[in-house]
Amino acid sequence: MNLKNRFLALNLFIVLFASSAACIAQNYPNRATKIIVPFVAGGPTDVQARWAAQQLNTVLGQPFIVENRVGGGGVPGVEAVVKSPADGYVLLAGNPGPLTVAPAVKTNMPYQTSKDLAPIMLIARTASCLSIHPSIPANNVKEFVAYVKANPDKVNYGSPGVGTVGHLSIELFATQAGIKINHIPYKGASQYQNDLIAGHIQLAQIQLANCLPLLKQGKIKTIGITAEKRNALAPDVPTIAEQGMPGYQSYNWNGLLAPAATPHAIINKLHAILSKQLATKENQELFTSQGFEPSNFTPEEFANFIQLETEKWAKVAKVADIKE
Repeated sequence: MNLKNRFLALNLFIVLFASSAACIAQNYPNRATKIIVPFVAGGPTDVQARWAAQQLNTVLGQPFIVENRVGGGGVPGVEAVVKSPADGYVLLAGNPGPLTVAPAVKTNMPYQTSKDLAPIMLIARTASCLSIHPSIPANNVKEFVAYVKANPDKVNYGSPGVGTVGHLSIELFATQAGIKINHIPYKGASQYQNDLIAGHIQLAQIQLANCLPLLKQGKIKTIGITAEKRNALAPDVPTIAEQGMPGYQSYNWNGLLAPAATPHAIINKLHAILSKQLATKENQELFTSQGFEPSNFTPEEFANFIQLETEKWAKVAKVADIKE
């Protein structure tokens, strides 16, 4: 085959491939799609997965069914998606726990997030308040750090457990501040939140929506928010970053992903629908009123975000010697 014929054959292949991809996207979905949530019903990941399912169901006219697979910190649920056919009919509702934190602290992970999953849509993310008991004589990062240094081994902080975002986030803060504080792991946020109010621990990270009512009631104080910028629900609360810790940020987030080999045409179709729905005034207000930042990330930007988060938590776990 001469060069001209090879060129024509290549062009024909490209045209046929593009037509095939368009056909796949046009015909998808033609049956029910499952969204696996690797956590219990009622939590933020589950709620936002059900929001996504409703939007896709309405637009595409096919059922999107949420299935909760609980246990193992979310890892078994993610593994089930990774091992599913890459045809768009099994999706994952993911958050940082099993996707960016677990790989940093666990050995023998059954998947690699960046290689085994295809990001579709970062739905929303939420920051937390770095909160302290009112008895601590500090009102900002500088004063709190000074207090800890003057009172070594007297400050305990709570988290949802070893190797969670709440754990690594405060270890990141401690590392950047150059302080040492004692970690008390709990089985859930509500438990350490109650102990913070009671004064049994002195520091905890509380998600914004839960923090603000406690702050108004005077049950806790906050030294800053873990976001990149201030939140409209609490404009007077400065970020940690603007108080002498540039680059510090920590989010809980929720998004939709698929097995890695899922056709790009399907990925882009799902993203386009969810992005359009999320941009409506109604949905913007729904998320922001709950302290969430709706996302406008493309699938590529979501993938980059996940990679950066993975690298960040891996460094924190190494420095703090956190292993499971």
